[in-house]
Amino acid sequence: MRPMREVPSALARWDELLRRMEGQQVAVFLDYDGTLTPIVPNPDDARLSDAMRATLKALAGRYPVAVVSGRDLPVLRGFVQLEGVYYAGSHGFDILGPGGRAFQVEEAKALLPELDAAERELAVELAGIPGTRLERKRFSVAVHWRHVEEARAPEVERGVDAALARHPRLRKGGGKKVFETQPDIDWHKGRAMEWLLRALGLERALPVFVGDDLTDEHAFELLKGRGLGVVVRGEVERSTAADYALEDVEEVRRFLEQLLGRAGGTG
Repeated sequence: MRPMREVPSALARWDELLRRMEGQQVAVFLDYDGTLTPIVPNPDDARLSDAMRATLKALAGRYPVAVVSGRDLPVLRGFVQLEGVYYAGSHGFDILGPGGRAFQVEEAKALLPELDAAERELAVELAGIPGTRLERKRFSVAVHWRHVEEARAPEVERGVDAALARHPRLRKGGGKKVFETQPDIDWHKGRAMEWLLRALGLERALPVFVGDDLTDEHAFELLKGRGLGVVVRGEVERSTAADYALEDVEEVRRFLEQLLGRAGGTG
């Protein structure tokens, strides 16, 4: 791990990346919020630009492409709207590919009633804190606090911790102005990436994972010595296990366009 500001630019080091990709099949994994779309005050407004969707569509014609997100799977598919892409929603707990190929973590499915109970309790714990918003996904409950007064942010976390104390089989995940209540099992975006590589027969491929959030660090750590982790620098300086960095969503699109250029006409 090193400070994000010290991670070299993937665009500035493009020749170096090309050498690492030379002679290898590449599989592309992409976070959604903060990577394919900017972070916005209202999560429902995080829509793909026409240019990014066109780039993704072209990319999926050249490489295996998966969008791996904390978003609920149906919401993620509704945002991306591309048939040739693999989707891993709820931080990888819920996976769907072209042709309806699906995978869900069985241990997580067994904990759905516990998530239901935690959702009800979180609604009570946080009712008195203006600006909080609960978002139920199939395999998690997200507590958004972007619009909470800064002085009251610790109250949000205390409320989440109080609810989780009654559900030891659930865990608290973090993100940008959000807490996630999830099944406490060894599964995350990195595990979802590994599952997809096995399912697609791509164990020998070079995975490239692009993401901006703390939840993407699981994938970056798994890629050490095996693939390429690319972090999108965000509003908060932190440490990262990524190999390279991009500044913003527009640089992500430029990076993906350069991957397209590498593929050329080889398909």
